Parts: sequence; structure tokens; C-alpha cells
Amino acid sequence: MPSRVWLAVLFGSLSALGPMSIDMYLPAFPQIAAEMGVEVGRVQLTLSFYMIGLAIGQLMYGTLADRLGRRGPLLVGLFLFCSASLGCGLAWSVESLIVFRIAAALGGSAGMVITRAYVRDRFDAAESAKFYSLNMLVMGLAPIFAPLVGGQLLLLASWRALFGLLVVTSACCWLALFRSLPESLPSTKRVRHGFGKIARTYLGLFRQRVFLGYTLCGACMSGVMFSYVSGAPALFMEAHGVSAQHFGFYFGANAVGLILVSQFNVMLLKRFTTRQVLLAAYTANLAGALGFVAVVLSGWGGFWAALPFLWLCIASGGLIYPNSTALALAPVGAAAGSASALLGMLQFALGGVCASLVGAFHDGTGRPLAVVMVLVSAAGWSVLKWLPGRGQ
Repeated sequence: MPSRVWLAVLFGSLSALGPMSIDMYLPAFPQIAAEMGVEVGRVQLTLSFYMIGLAIGQLMYGTLADRLGRRGPLLVGLFLFCSASLGCGLAWSVESLIVFRIAAALGGSAGMVITRAYVRDRFDAAESAKFYSLNMLVMGLAPIFAPLVGGQLLLLASWRALFGLLVVTSACCWLALFRSLPESLPSTKRVRHGFGKIARTYLGLFRQRVFLGYTLCGACMSGVMFSYVSGAPALFMEAHGVSAQHFGFYFGANAVGLILVSQFNVMLLKRFTTRQVLLAAYTANLAGALGFVAVVLSGWGGFWAALPFLWLCIASGGLIYPNSTALALAPVGAAAGSASALLGMLQFALGGVCASLVGAFHDGTGRPLAVVMVLVSAAGWSVLKWLPGRGQ
């Protein structure tokens, strides 16, 4: 059995592949549009369809992981991601790029779903939360370095090289997984039911107040994050004149906060319950969102006054994600694969909606970002207060 550190590195890398393939090619949108002779808006569809593929794929792999075990579907999904990324690099039109991006999302979602179920198989709620914090240290490097790597690589090669890098990275992950990861779900514990039973399993998860509540808490944090990803270019570059070369540094600084804060989770869980840490983190998140929207709408203090509040919103996710995930998956038992899939699907679905809202109301300022962030943060905090708090 691999060590916890090695497992965190491997699973963090697998979980980061999907988000990394979003952040890394964002700077290449104008180049892709120019080469394919389309508007940038058409290229943006590749991102929208990718997020749809991630949401759908997570439901698919949750079912497969409960029926077939964790290892096999994870290997197949990673192979699909690697092959589809190669197709993206060879795409001849924006339509073909969309098709390959959907396929890559369907493959990449395996790592996002099955790694959570694997951790649930091996650890209890408290230990899972500690592991997710260590995992986030690895996974969180993606949004820091992906825009920087993408922007710098574009100075040396075309946008197709970005997908070549994803092919190499995913191939290395596949090889490491194949050689070192044992199965965590014995055949005696696998779900053998038909699709009718599977549908009832998902409906049953929706009826579990604890699972659904904490899943929605995590989904609202995803809404904050995807709003940030969607609105950051307008906030930094259009509203405040940050150059494309420096955009990655501002973008990555908030991701650094996410990682640093996540590493305090293990220490905090030695003194407080998982729910207590989660509630404190969400309160900080909402406070940051309220401060951010106040500065952006009033104009008081300008760019530098807004940054600390924005940092607080993003960094608090380092405590919200691991603890909401651990509490959501703790009561689901053998349905951990399906529960992990539903958790991921709801996170990306709500995140996609929030990102679309920020884009739909784009006005070249940070106002759409600030308003959406504060609304979804308030929703997450309200759901958490509604949940029962004893014994968690």
C-alpha cells in the first residue's frame, strides 16, 4: 500500500489534470481564434463544453467505480484524457477542438471522482479531511503555475504545445498509477445492481440531508472559485490594466493563499471539530466577499483595497473544500463512488452557472464578479447554518 504522502502527490496530480487543462490554455484563446479564423467567443465554447463534460463524466465514473472498483475505471479515464488531449493538439477546427475537449473532460473527471472515493475507502471523516488538505497542497499548484506556464510556453511555441504538455503529464500519471496503486474496494463490497437501483441510489443521496447539505456548501465554494476564474481577466486586465504577462502572478497569488490556508487544517482539526473549522472558514469567506463587493461597487480604495478581500475569499476555500468533502462523504458508506460523483457534478454544475453569469453580465469591470461571489458565498454560509451540528 503506498504511503499517505505518495498517495497525496499522485491523487493531487490526477485531480489537478482537469482544472489545469482549463487554466493553462486560457492565455491561448486569441491565438487559437486567429489560427482557426473564428471569434474568441467561439473558442470560449470549448471551455463551456469542457465544464459540461466534467459534470457529466463525474456521474458516469461514480457509478462505474462502485460497480467495477476504483483502479480499473481510473486507468481507463486517464487513458481517455491523454488520448483526447493529443486530439486537441491536432485539432483542425474549433468544432473538432470542442469534441476533443468534451472527450478530455469525460476522461479527466475520473481522477476527480475516484480519488475521493478511494480516500473514503481508506480513511474516516477526520483522517479524510487531513488527507484532503495534504492533497490540496499538490492539487493547488495547478492554478498557480498553469497560467504562468501557459503564457510563457506561448512565447516559445504555438497553442498546440500546451496540449502536448498535458499528454506527457497525464501519461506519467497513468504509469505511476498502474505501477503503484492497489484496488481499495473489494469485490464483495461492490454494487451489483442495475441502472434502476443506481438511479434510486442517486435519489437516496439527494434525500440525505447531511450529504446534500455539505455537498452544497462545497458547491457554493466552487461557485466562488469559478466566478473568480471567469471574472479575473476583466478585473485585472480590463479594469486595472494588468498586462497578460503579469496576470498569472496576480491569479496565482490567490491560489498560493488557498494552499497555505489548507495546510493549517490538520493543526486545526486537532483542537476543533470538522464542522467548527468549516463554519469559521465560511464566515471568513462571506466576510471577504462582502468587503470585496463593497470596495468594487463603491470604488473606495481602488485595486489595492479590493485585493485583500478577494484573497480572503479564495484562501478560505483551503478549509472549506476538504472539510465539506469529508463531512459530505462520511455517512454514505458503500455508495462513496456515486456520492463522490454527485458531489463533483454539483460543484461543477453550480460553478459553471456562476461563471456563465459573470460572463453574461461582463462590462469590463469587477462588478459582475463581486456580485455573484457575494451571493453564492452567502448561500453556502446559510446552508451550513441550516445543517445539524452535533457530533461533527
